[in-house]
Amino acid sequence: MTDLVRLLIVDDHPVVRDGLRGMFTGDPGFEVLGEAADGAEALALAEALRPDVVLMDLRMPGMDGVTAIGRLAASGSPVKVLVLTTYDTDADVLPAIEAGATGYLLKDAPREELIRAVRAAARGESVLSPSVAGRLMGRLRTPRTPAEEPLSQRELEVLTLVARGSSNREAAARLFISEATVKTHLLHVYAKLGVNDRAAAVAAAYDRGLLTPGGR
Repeated sequence: MTDLVRLLIVDDHPVVRDGLRGMFTGDPGFEVLGEAADGAEALALAEALRPDVVLMDLRMPGMDGVTAIGRLAASGSPVKVLVLTTYDTDADVLPAIEAGATGYLLKDAPREELIRAVRAAARGESVLSPSVAGRLMGRLRTPRTPAEEPLSQRELEVLTLVARGSSNREAAARLFISEATVKTHLLHVYAKLGVNDRAAAVAAAYDRGLLTPGGR
């Protein structure tokens, strides 16, 4: 018998939550523990209910999905997060995966694919929709030059704190992410700016106008 997978559904659209609840409630292999309409509510319910998998939308009012994923990861929670969204751009996919999402699926996925993906996520396996997998592979095969690739919002936030003298641990605490995630963001910053250390990254960012005295 297949192990029961306990779910938390997070989406700001009630009709989407209702549809997902109906789909999984009708399958004896799943138990829907609760629903949340934004990231903050998701964090509270994840702590209280201890689901196996969180189905997480990304773009929600209040706390967005990426922030919630990062905070779950930083808290040490063992819950697996499967992103379920309509967006598959680099600006959506990469931050979600870097924040700690186990998988990334689009809302137009067939029912059977979604069910398989949730079971795989519960086992800790990475699950990517074909379009997302193709986008990531394309990025790896044709990396942009540093001058062509802008820093992400989170990378700018990390670099701003570094420029103000924060350590990796302090930056992690301020941004509610893990220290390892801060290090990963800094490595991406170094690669994009063509530098090898924190001081050079800050200097390059000021030189390019990414950071300004008294602000960013």
